[in-house]
Amino acid sequence: MAPIHPLSTPAGDGLNSLGIAKLPHETRVVVAMSGGVDSSVVAGLMKREGYDVIGITLQLYDAGEMAHRKGACCAGQDIYDAKRVAERLGIAHYVLDYESRFRESVIDRFAESYLNGETPIPCVECNKSVKFRDLLKTARDLGADVLATGHYVVSRRLEDGRRGLFRAADPDRDQSYFLYATTQEQLALLRFPLGGMPKSQTRALAHEFGLDVADKADSQDICFVPDGRYSDIIERLKPNSVTAGDIVHLDGRVLGRHKGILHYTIGQRRGLGVTSPDPLFVVRLDADTARVIVGPRDALMTKTVALRDVNWLGDAPLPADGEYEAPIAVRVRSTRVPKPAALKSRDGRVEIELFDGEEGVAPGQACVFYTSDAPDARVLGGGTIESRRPFSARAAIAGPRQDVKELSAP
Repeated sequence: MAPIHPLSTPAGDGLNSLGIAKLPHETRVVVAMSGGVDSSVVAGLMKREGYDVIGITLQLYDAGEMAHRKGACCAGQDIYDAKRVAERLGIAHYVLDYESRFRESVIDRFAESYLNGETPIPCVECNKSVKFRDLLKTARDLGADVLATGHYVVSRRLEDGRRGLFRAADPDRDQSYFLYATTQEQLALLRFPLGGMPKSQTRALAHEFGLDVADKADSQDICFVPDGRYSDIIERLKPNSVTAGDIVHLDGRVLGRHKGILHYTIGQRRGLGVTSPDPLFVVRLDADTARVIVGPRDALMTKTVALRDVNWLGDAPLPADGEYEAPIAVRVRSTRVPKPAALKSRDGRVEIELFDGEEGVAPGQACVFYTSDAPDARVLGGGTIESRRPFSARAAIAGPRQDVKELSAP
């Protein structure tokens, strides 16, 4: 037997390892099982600890198209894998058809966001809506006390009895960036048993439990995009929405043409379709005029970002107008470390000042707040990046053409 994970150790206050005032066999745990090694190990841990475990797998998109593609989840082979794991563990298992919900809440919004010149994160929307809204409701309908998932993030009981969200113990596996939109009400019912362990331990446990998925490859972020060609998905969903336009330099020169802004992302250098003696990068995407704006690398540096759809998990309320007094650190990309910043509210809108600036900040991405840049920092919330303000004056210079000046203004 492998050692019990620290979260499974009785707290000594009458609560079981999941923070519920019941004996394990009286506590019903619904486990979201994607068919991967992480959620399978969660189911195994819950079963070993004596909880009443039910596994649920969501079919989110066309199983026929994705059945044999490596790196997918929630379709075809992965549903089969989840069923095999449930049989091995001896737990009840159900497959729920959430295709229409996933299409409406995630895929359609993903396509619309790209066509609007943004770089969306479908995993955030999936967690926010399909998994932590719809699936939580299903778990409640099944009489569950908690919903457990295989995310690498820590949920910890706070002094006031609420639960806080913290970065995972392994910074290379930390998924808190994708879970910032989780609400306080949802956190009360969610548990993340893998948050305190490295991936190597997870795979070791999978081998110990005798699971066929022990060495299965991890799923990719955008699970519904075949071969990473998101433009193909968008063009199929919105066939008459892709508009060709100009590739414009910040100084106002038209350098060439493009076949649609969805083929470009902020910070992109290769494959621009234009030639220049100096390196050029995509600085901005203007959906209204179907223009791709390019410029030098220093034009990518951002000083301030404005956010929408902010979710706040901190103890003290956000100021209606002014600066949040406590220090924070933020991440503007999932692969970047949190960096010191200031959070300000102006007329009900939240802005983040990046003290050292950040390169390649893109609308549609998430900006996540933490109490510090420490590995175990608490998540204070976050929001969707709506716009950015250049770090240097050079990025705002657009030459003699007024229309280009407008598109490069904050």
